Amino acid sequence: MTRYYQKEIETASPEQIREWQNERLLKTLQHVWDNNKYYRKKMIDRGVLVGDVRSVDDLWKLPFLTKDDLREAYPYGLMSAPLSDCVRIQSTSGTTGKRVVAFYTQADVDLWEECCARAIVAAGGTKDDVVQVCYGYGLFTGGPGLNGGSHKVGCLTLPMSSGNTERQLQFMTDLEATILCCTPSYAAYLAESLYEKGMRDQIKLKAGIFGAEAWTEEMRHDIEEKLGIKAYDIYGLTELSGPGVSFECEEQSGMHINEDHFIVETIDPETGRVLPDGERGELVFTSITKQAFPLLRYRTKDIAVLSREKCSCGRTFVKMSKPMGRSDDMLIIKGVNVFPSQIETVLMNKGLTSNYQIVVDRLGTTDSIEVKVEMTPELFSDTINSIEVREREITDALKSMLGIYAKVSIVEPKSIVRSEGKAVRVIDKRKLYG
Repeated sequence: MTRYYQKEIETASPEQIREWQNERLLKTLQHVWDNNKYYRKKMIDRGVLVGDVRSVDDLWKLPFLTKDDLREAYPYGLMSAPLSDCVRIQSTSGTTGKRVVAFYTQADVDLWEECCARAIVAAGGTKDDVVQVCYGYGLFTGGPGLNGGSHKVGCLTLPMSSGNTERQLQFMTDLEATILCCTPSYAAYLAESLYEKGMRDQIKLKAGIFGAEAWTEEMRHDIEEKLGIKAYDIYGLTELSGPGVSFECEEQSGMHINEDHFIVETIDPETGRVLPDGERGELVFTSITKQAFPLLRYRTKDIAVLSREKCSCGRTFVKMSKPMGRSDDMLIIKGVNVFPSQIETVLMNKGLTSNYQIVVDRLGTTDSIEVKVEMTPELFSDTINSIEVREREITDALKSMLGIYAKVSIVEPKSIVRSEGKAVRVIDKRKLYG
């Protein structure tokens, strides 16, 4: 039986959803115009005034916001509420010396936690469940978001944060956790650790809510098989609130976007042209209920497809596909566009593990790519010759997928560093050469 956290909202008619969006967009736009000098200037520079936007159909007239804008306006430039009204900040890691900082009023926190509660209920969560949250806490949004959502549902919440795997496994078994929330790479690591310690038959998990990094369908099936669960995707960005922007239902065929809080578009990442539903493009989100930090037409760099096909779960929110990569982490090797997810698909289809690393280098003027992947227990007892045969087989499969040669190295188990947060999949040494 399908369960909902807020049924009337999650199953609202398309007409009702559009009515909410139109009303909330205009209210938020006026709020931003009145209180945010940075975005008001961007609008004026583009030749757009508040009255030029009368509905969602006019959204395209507004200027985009990017992560560069957030860094330029750091720390307070994109706030649209007095600091005295704010109760929290969350932040992403910074790579240019300036972090991305997002602000929240208490109402913002409550709405965010409701979005996460919808995700937990969609994954089968009830007040009788024990939710183990292994996302990082502190400035990272993963832990606080799912923690708050779990409280809203009424679950017993284990606020584990990331790391300390021994303690994770102890609490998972002793307190009989039923829902696991973490990155997919950490879920795979926990599964591996359970098997090594002979504890697989001691867990009571039924579902997992995994996000914060890209993962393939092949990795989903591998985690589901090893943990005996149903694995659900969740999506979000700190800039928008955190996890819970969209979530997967039991159909597992895309994530429902919480359209009462966010308007979504897909655009051509090169031209900025808005694309019709069903076409692959960059996701752009507009916050329509946030008070402290509402972003209008925020470019995520995530590549996905939108679908409005009827869902068997009864939810009427538009669905987004699992992100197919990012326009800014796409590797260009010998003139060919390569996404890490393509490589992961090949490795998992060939029965290898999700513990891999992609090393890109440049010899003179020529790019090179090496894929290091840990051997499975079956391969560990094979001869050197048979391992070399497997490497050539995977090399051929990658060439078929990517169109270029990639060296494949099957390495010893545990030789690739494990991550208790987001996995480091790509090492691009070309950046060292400028």
